[in-house]
Amino acid sequence: MEIIFYEDKNFSGKHFECSSDCADLLSKLSRCSSIKVRSGCFMIYEKPNYTGNQYYLKRGEYPDFHHWTGANDSVSSCRCIPTESGPFDMRLYERIEFGGQVMDLMDDCPSVMDRFHRNDIFSCNVKKGNWLFYEHPNYRGRMYLIRPGEYKRFSEWGGRSARVGSIRRITDY
Repeated sequence: MEIIFYEDKNFSGKHFECSSDCADLLSKLSRCSSIKVRSGCFMIYEKPNYTGNQYYLKRGEYPDFHHWTGANDSVSSCRCIPTESGPFDMRLYERIEFGGQVMDLMDDCPSVMDRFHRNDIFSCNVKKGNWLFYEHPNYRGRMYLIRPGEYKRFSEWGGRSARVGSIRRITDY
């Protein structure tokens, strides 16, 4: 896994190469205006310590923040995302702390409403695989990295609300 952050657009200026999680990119660069992902997948975050808006990047070139669908060039931390070929397994709940109706998911879900007849997911337990929650159906809007583990409430995955419109497995190599 390798990602390169550049201070200026179009891969110019000072750069920082990274092959692991980094909680504070601003200690290495004054800003990030372009990115190359040489291998693997990464989640980049607007703020240090893996907070703020999240953007999923797979192998490719991102000459400016528009190419990673960012609102600005504020990138302050990143996480490596291990990819898997399967199986994937997640349990979703309609209430906090694993309460209410239980919904099992093992594949991509372009519309949570169509599949489960609800828009809100208040907690989840990821047994296998890394996933992305999207705010809107068809993999649009704000996204959140969901790694194996227990999330007792949506704020634990960085969500501003329990709204989840679609869910996708991270399977890129």
